[in-house]
Amino acid sequence: MGEAATRVQRSLCERLARSLAGYEWHEEHAVGDTPVDVAGVGDALVLVELEWRRADPANNTVKLFRELAGTDLASSFDAVHVVQLFSRYYDLASGGVSTKRRNAAFVGERVAETVPAATFAAVTLDVDPPKRGGSLPEGWRESVEEAADLIGREVTAER
Repeated sequence: MGEAATRVQRSLCERLARSLAGYEWHEEHAVGDTPVDVAGVGDALVLVELEWRRADPANNTVKLFRELAGTDLASSFDAVHVVQLFSRYYDLASGGVSTKRRNAAFVGERVAETVPAATFAAVTLDVDPPKRGGSLPEGWRESVEEAADLIGREVTAER
């Protein structure tokens, strides 16, 4: 990840640590061979993948769920919440979101059904990511806080 994405990742981790204090929060947390951008470990496991400008965001979802389905990791927790946090890079100028985002969400929703106690959510980060070396737009911190609030609601929702 570039410097801007790393700043967002760090800010998200710090914000989630304040709002979901029952978890130990980490950046680049290993799940098998897959580093997860932000993870909260507690009675439940929260895995957040920041999709900044990735060409194939469905791949992150597949790798995480493949690890969860192929190991007993998920059974170590009351629940496992997988969240893909999509930047505005995946928005279409004509409205809606790209096929890349829709495919990733489709895969995540379907595969989550195969892992006991797993949930999946696609959440929007209201940031248009700068190209490498560019500056984050004004309001990015507020957008991270809003995204963290949405993630918190997903994690604490009754299923």
